[in-house]
Amino acid sequence: MTYVAIGLIAGVFSGVFGIGGGVVIVPLLVFAAKMSQKVATGTSIGVFLLPVAFLGAMAHYRAGNVNVKASLLIAAGLFVGSWVGAQISLGMSDALLKRAFAVLLVAVAARLWWTA
Repeated sequence: MTYVAIGLIAGVFSGVFGIGGGVVIVPLLVFAAKMSQKVATGTSIGVFLLPVAFLGAMAHYRAGNVNVKASLLIAAGLFVGSWVGAQISLGMSDALLKRAFAVLLVAVAARLWWTA
């Protein structure tokens, strides 16, 4: 369920801000799913396996850094969440969208800084 939730959250942010893997999925896998940074990175790339990041995902998979089940479940959440996020962003002004994105980036940066 954690992985589907991460996929939904990433899907919403993808639909709203056009972001996903590095800014949303990787930190959530590290903090919420307690994955190592390497496995979180490989798993995030695995989400976008076909056709976007096939070669990167295969390199991480061969190194043992992809949680395949997590990748597939996150992708399922991302599928629905990106549509939901797009619907939300369509109702937001450009200024509000920019401010919301800035808050997200600062929050992620602060969390990474304090837990490093």
